[in-house]
Amino acid sequence: MAMLLFDLGQLTLLLYLTGGLHNPFSMLLMVPVTVASMALSMRAALLVGAATVTLTSLLGLIHMPLRRIGGTALTMPEIFLLGHWVAIVIAVGFVALYTRRVSTEMQSMSQALLATQMALAREQKLTDLGGVVAAYAHELGTPLATIKLVGSELAMELDGDLQQDAQLISEQADRCRDILHSMGRAGKDDLHLRQAPVGAVLDEAAEPHLDRGKKIIVELTDPADQPVILRRPEVIHGLRNMIQNAVDFAASMVWIEATWTDRALTIRVIDDGRGYAPHLIGRLGDPFLRRRKPTPENDERPGYEGMGLGMFIAKTLLERTGARLRFVNGAESFTGKARPGQKTGAIAEITWPRGVEGIEVAKKNAALGENLPFRF
Repeated sequence: MAMLLFDLGQLTLLLYLTGGLHNPFSMLLMVPVTVASMALSMRAALLVGAATVTLTSLLGLIHMPLRRIGGTALTMPEIFLLGHWVAIVIAVGFVALYTRRVSTEMQSMSQALLATQMALAREQKLTDLGGVVAAYAHELGTPLATIKLVGSELAMELDGDLQQDAQLISEQADRCRDILHSMGRAGKDDLHLRQAPVGAVLDEAAEPHLDRGKKIIVELTDPADQPVILRRPEVIHGLRNMIQNAVDFAASMVWIEATWTDRALTIRVIDDGRGYAPHLIGRLGDPFLRRRKPTPENDERPGYEGMGLGMFIAKTLLERTGARLRFVNGAESFTGKARPGQKTGAIAEITWPRGVEGIEVAKKNAALGENLPFRF
């Protein structure tokens, strides 16, 4: 803030020596206010803005004349000076408020994206850790069996304290065997969950919203022959946000449809609410798209407080996996009225190409089964 006030003072001095508000470059007084509104706290921005308005007023009253080459002073009509002062003051307030709002939105978006990326990275690390655990459990089985065998043979040949030490080695080998058996089973479970049928992934994404008073129905083209897809964190979180948005605005029901052909896998999230406003459909997914503040009369999401970034985050995550998103309304014409029980509300359509170009696995893994106990 001190540097901005210093720059503001330098600019004021230059304008004082060159005609004050008669100088057209006096509009540069708004620059420090803009920078303060974007980078500093609210208190610091207000202080810089107040200093700018004060110095602008002083320049209108006290300044050195701006002279031409011939020595005559360049003066503007009083009405022009008054209008120039009013324009600068209004511009300072308007630019400061607008810049502050944009800066706040950008910070909120960055924080939300950072939190999402941290959650995805943590889940990915846990999945990778499961694979490492399964590998270690398998590799350590053979040396532990050898230790168990040698310990048992020594216990039969030794006497006294040495025999007790050999028995202790055998007991600890048994304990390590049990621990690795448990860890290996958990690791294999994690590896198995890296891929799942599309219906299971949709059920997992919808699970947090099943008890929110809206009926959620999952419909599959052929439940007996479902595509097996990668259970990627981006897919789970993206679909979950889409379903949350549908549940928030649905009248009573939400449908999650999964259809597939030889070329594409399509998931459609449909509700029976009022649908998207036609003038907003093209802007869905914009991080700065916000509704007006809720009131008791028109609050469609009671008990919910958010930053308005859910759709943006979901769209970003799903597009990272190669998906294409489309937003439409179920009704032919937008009426702004909900039709409970009918698929006439908002529709979010997510489409992936089939095969490895999308999220489908190249080869289905067989069931991994359960670790067998060591045989000694």
